[in-house]
Amino acid sequence: MKVLRSLAASAAVLSAAVTAQVQAADVTLKFGHVGAPGSLFEASVNAYAQCVNDESNGKIEVQTFGSSQLGKDKELLQKLKLGQVDFALPSSVMSSVSDEFGVFEMPYIIKDREHMKRVQEKLGGTFQAAAQAKGYHILGYFENGFRHITNNTRPINVPADLQGVKLRTPNGAWRVKMFKLYGANPTPMAFSDVFTALKTGVMDGQENPYAQIASAKFQEVQKYLSITGHVYTPAYILSSKKHFEKHPADVRKVLSDCAASTQTFVYRKAAALETELLDVIKAAGVQVNTADNAAFIKASKPIYDEFAASVEGGAELVKTVQSLAN
Repeated sequence: MKVLRSLAASAAVLSAAVTAQVQAADVTLKFGHVGAPGSLFEASVNAYAQCVNDESNGKIEVQTFGSSQLGKDKELLQKLKLGQVDFALPSSVMSSVSDEFGVFEMPYIIKDREHMKRVQEKLGGTFQAAAQAKGYHILGYFENGFRHITNNTRPINVPADLQGVKLRTPNGAWRVKMFKLYGANPTPMAFSDVFTALKTGVMDGQENPYAQIASAKFQEVQKYLSITGHVYTPAYILSSKKHFEKHPADVRKVLSDCAASTQTFVYRKAAALETELLDVIKAAGVQVNTADNAAFIKASKPIYDEFAASVEGGAELVKTVQSLAN
């Protein structure tokens, strides 16, 4: 818990430093996200806000609102277009915005953060075009992270162990398809509703990176953590294309430059939390096991086949991402 308190304290300091500049700001922008206090999302967004403040000499203020204060993921996507929110940090939900983002829903396709950097460099234009076709603009890439399964039914070692497990998933069709393929009963649900669903037994389990599990205190209402790493989910610093383009060139430059430079902090913080927060989860009494990844990879072939067949250019997209693994 010391790790979470430290993160929360750091976030509070950053938030206070940004807020202190409000009177000097010429441009004030709202950044909404679903991350709880102490989460990687909160640390990432606050670091971005601090960068913007520093690089603009206080002329641009990014106000941060976590814990779904400004809306859940789908609501934030709508509010971006309406100009009610300036930035959001969607992750899995982007696969419902445009088919191309579904490639990150393919099990085990991203091997590590260096692989993700190469994918961003090679295919960033592809994802930007897909986002802009829907009225959005990607300023940069943060992360949600490598996802693992928690539940109250049994340890998950192979896909068959998921048979009949009521599993919360994010709002993304491919994640639902994947867990149905494994035998679970997946249900999309907003992140802010998950703790109560687990506590009351409406859901048996969920899947998320350690940073989301620990900050949301899922370890208090879950018996088992199975280390699967089944999907790596990027998080996108997203704005409305129309509203972003209304900003002067110097403002756009600061906002974009800070998105790129803050990524280094985000990846470093995320890597550290993978070790630190696993210890937090274990300390809460959660039983931890390492799943048989080979069994999950073998069971995942049909989802790759469906993506290649149903998404225009899907086969080539998968092939390109996989080619950048080494």
